[in-house]
Amino acid sequence: MPQRVHIARELAEVFKLIAHPDRIRLIEELRTGECDVNTLAEKLNLPPTRLSQHLSLLRTARMVEERRLGRQHLYRLAQPQIAGWITDGLAFVEARAPAALAGELREVRELWS
Repeated sequence: MPQRVHIARELAEVFKLIAHPDRIRLIEELRTGECDVNTLAEKLNLPPTRLSQHLSLLRTARMVEERRLGRQHLYRLAQPQIAGWITDGLAFVEARAPAALAGELREVRELWS
């Protein structure tokens, strides 16, 4: 039984870390491969400083890895499977969402697939 408690706490920490809309979008954007901060900021329509803060948190938790190429910093998911968790979570959102969001959910599913 104590192992289950420990594992449950570890999973709760992962869920807390990804429980921010910007980080969810960031993880989904990185699912296709590595990218630099400015490109990510442009794609996600976020200020680079804010994005850097999110990347720092994800890097500290070893969910994101950084590679330097000259002066450029490239980021990628350490375990790309985490993006699959998010895509799988769309089914839960769809089950709870009002019918008016069906079009938006369809667009997101296509974008993230």
